[in-house]
Amino acid sequence: MVMRFYGSAIHEEAWMQDHNAAAKRASTESALHAAADLDAAEIIVSAIGPCVILEGFVRQWGDSERALAIAEDVVGSGNVHCRLLVR
Repeated sequence: MVMRFYGSAIHEEAWMQDHNAAAKRASTESALHAAADLDAAEIIVSAIGPCVILEGFVRQWGDSERALAIAEDVVGSGNVHCRLLVR
């Protein structure tokens, strides 16, 4: 038996926003690692609200642009902040 505690609508909305952010982060991370032409081993994905943040390192500038394009395909254009550095 699973017990469920009912909260207010505010708590339910906050939970859904956190769930949506986690889903966006996981989907973006999965898409980056699935791309055959990108080494995403050192890319860290985080999500805050509707935005996804890419941090970490890539080997060349083109990889940064490719990671940005993949993330925008997942969460939408304008919702990605790319902070990737080239090593």
